[in-house]
Amino acid sequence: MDAPIVTVLNGPNLNLLGTREPAVYGTATLADVERLCASTCAELGLRLEFAQSNSEGGLVDLVQACRGRSAGLVLNAAGYTHTSVALRDAVVAAELPMVEVHLSNVHAREEFRRHSYLSDIASGVIVGCGVLGYQFALQRIAALVLPARPA
Repeated sequence: MDAPIVTVLNGPNLNLLGTREPAVYGTATLADVERLCASTCAELGLRLEFAQSNSEGGLVDLVQACRGRSAGLVLNAAGYTHTSVALRDAVVAAELPMVEVHLSNVHAREEFRRHSYLSDIASGVIVGCGVLGYQFALQRIAALVLPARPA
Protein backbone atom coordinates (compact mmCIF):
# COMPACT_ATOMS: atom_id res chain seq x y z
CA MET A 1 0.00 0.00 0.00
CA ASP A 2 1.28 3.46 -0.86
CA ALA A 3 2.23 5.86 1.90
CA PRO A 4 -0.36 8.55 2.59
CA ILE A 5 0.11 11.90 0.87
CA VAL A 6 0.50 14.99 3.01
CA THR A 7 0.22 18.34 1.28
CA VAL A 8 2.23 21.31 2.51
CA LEU A 9 0.93 24.62 1.18
CA ASN A 10 2.54 28.02 1.50
CA GLY A 11 0.90 31.38 0.96
CA PRO A 12 1.93 34.77 -0.32
CA ASN A 13 5.50 36.03 -0.07
CA LEU A 14 6.85 32.73 1.25
CA ASN A 15 8.66 32.39 -2.08
CA LEU A 16 10.84 35.23 -0.72
CA LEU A 17 11.96 33.31 2.39
CA GLY A 18 15.62 33.80 3.14
CA THR A 19 15.69 37.32 1.75
CA ARG A 20 12.49 38.93 3.07
CA GLU A 21 12.81 40.24 6.63
CA PRO A 22 15.31 37.60 7.79
CA ALA A 23 15.19 39.02 11.33
CA VAL A 24 11.51 37.97 11.45
CA TYR A 25 11.38 34.92 9.15
CA GLY A 26 14.95 33.57 9.27
CA THR A 27 17.42 32.86 6.50
CA ALA A 28 16.13 29.48 5.31
CA THR A 29 14.67 29.54 1.81
CA LEU A 30 11.45 27.90 0.66
CA ALA A 31 13.63 25.27 -1.04
CA ASP A 32 15.21 24.58 2.38
CA VAL A 33 11.72 24.18 3.85
CA GLU A 34 10.77 21.77 1.08
CA ARG A 35 13.91 19.67 1.72
CA LEU A 36 13.12 19.59 5.46
CA CYS A 37 9.55 18.51 4.72
CA ALA A 38 10.70 15.83 2.27
CA SER A 39 13.16 14.32 4.72
CA THR A 40 10.63 14.48 7.56
CA CYS A 41 7.97 12.79 5.43
CA ALA A 42 10.43 10.06 4.41
CA GLU A 43 11.23 9.39 8.08
CA LEU A 44 7.54 9.29 8.99
CA GLY A 45 6.39 7.10 6.10
CA LEU A 46 4.48 9.85 4.28
CA ARG A 47 4.58 11.15 0.71
CA LEU A 48 4.98 14.89 0.28
CA GLU A 49 3.24 17.31 -2.04
CA PHE A 50 4.62 20.84 -1.65
CA ALA A 51 3.40 24.06 -3.26
CA GLN A 52 3.32 27.83 -2.86
CA SER A 53 0.99 30.46 -4.29
CA ASN A 54 0.87 34.21 -3.95
CA SER A 55 -2.79 34.30 -4.95
CA GLU A 56 -5.76 33.56 -2.74
CA GLY A 57 -7.60 31.74 -5.52
CA GLY A 58 -4.52 29.67 -6.25
CA LEU A 59 -4.37 28.53 -2.63
CA VAL A 60 -8.09 27.74 -2.63
CA ASP A 61 -7.58 25.61 -5.76
CA LEU A 62 -4.65 23.78 -4.14
CA VAL A 63 -6.66 23.06 -0.98
CA GLN A 64 -9.62 21.81 -3.03
CA ALA A 65 -7.27 19.48 -4.94
CA CYS A 66 -6.38 17.81 -1.61
CA ARG A 67 -9.94 16.63 -1.05
CA GLY A 68 -10.10 12.86 -1.38
CA ARG A 69 -6.41 12.63 -2.29
CA SER A 70 -4.31 13.87 0.62
CA ALA A 71 -4.44 12.42 4.11
CA GLY A 72 -3.55 15.73 5.73
CA LEU A 73 -2.64 19.33 5.13
CA VAL A 74 0.04 21.59 6.57
CA LEU A 75 -0.87 25.18 5.79
CA ASN A 76 1.15 28.34 6.17
CA ALA A 77 -1.39 30.72 4.70
CA ALA A 78 0.80 33.73 5.56
CA GLY A 79 -1.16 36.97 5.21
CA TYR A 80 -4.31 35.14 4.07
CA THR A 81 -4.54 33.63 7.55
CA HIS A 82 -5.90 36.95 8.76
CA THR A 83 -8.15 37.81 5.83
CA SER A 84 -9.47 34.85 3.86
CA VAL A 85 -12.87 33.38 4.55
CA ALA A 86 -12.63 31.66 1.14
CA LEU A 87 -9.50 29.78 2.21
CA ARG A 88 -11.15 28.77 5.48
CA ASP A 89 -14.17 27.46 3.59
CA ALA A 90 -11.91 25.45 1.27
CA VAL A 91 -10.13 23.86 4.24
CA VAL A 92 -13.45 22.90 5.83
CA ALA A 93 -14.66 21.44 2.51
CA ALA A 94 -11.44 19.42 2.12
CA GLU A 95 -12.48 17.33 5.15
CA LEU A 96 -8.98 16.43 6.29
CA PRO A 97 -6.78 17.24 9.25
CA MET A 98 -4.95 20.54 8.86
CA VAL A 99 -2.13 22.00 10.95
CA GLU A 100 -1.63 25.76 10.73
CA VAL A 101 2.00 26.93 10.73
CA HIS A 102 3.58 30.36 11.12
CA LEU A 103 7.32 30.91 11.15
CA SER A 104 7.12 33.91 13.46
CA ASN A 105 5.23 34.26 16.72
CA VAL A 106 2.17 36.06 15.36
CA HIS A 107 0.99 36.78 18.91
CA ALA A 108 4.05 38.95 19.53
CA ARG A 109 3.52 41.00 16.38
CA GLU A 110 0.95 43.50 15.11
CA GLU A 111 -2.58 43.20 16.47
CA PHE A 112 -4.09 42.24 13.09
CA ARG A 113 -1.83 39.15 12.93
CA ARG A 114 -3.34 37.77 16.14
CA HIS A 115 -6.60 36.79 14.46
CA SER A 116 -6.73 33.67 12.32
CA TYR A 117 -9.61 32.44 10.21
CA LEU A 118 -7.99 28.99 10.36
CA SER A 119 -7.01 28.26 13.96
CA ASP A 120 -10.40 27.09 15.20
CA ILE A 121 -10.68 24.51 12.40
CA ALA A 122 -7.06 23.32 12.72
CA SER A 123 -5.90 20.07 14.29
CA GLY A 124 -2.98 22.07 15.66
CA VAL A 125 -1.41 25.51 15.43
CA ILE A 126 2.35 26.01 15.49
CA VAL A 127 3.78 29.52 15.74
CA GLY A 128 7.18 31.02 16.38
CA CYS A 129 9.28 27.89 15.76
CA GLY A 130 10.77 28.99 12.44
CA VAL A 131 11.11 26.30 9.80
CA LEU A 132 11.04 23.60 12.50
CA GLY A 133 7.33 24.37 12.74
CA TYR A 134 6.86 22.47 9.47
CA GLN A 135 8.58 19.42 10.94
CA PHE A 136 6.40 19.60 14.06
CA ALA A 137 3.29 19.96 11.89
CA LEU A 138 4.18 16.90 9.82
CA GLN A 139 4.75 14.91 13.01
CA ARG A 140 1.28 15.94 14.20
CA ILE A 141 -0.31 14.97 10.89
CA ALA A 142 1.47 11.60 11.01
CA ALA A 143 0.11 11.01 14.52
CA LEU A 144 -3.39 11.70 13.21
CA VAL A 145 -3.34 9.71 9.96
CA LEU A 146 -0.97 6.78 10.41
CA PRO A 147 -1.99 3.63 12.27
CA ALA A 148 -0.65 3.48 15.80
CA ARG A 149 2.62 1.60 16.01
CA PRO A 150 3.26 -0.77 18.90
CA ALA A 151 5.68 0.62 21.50
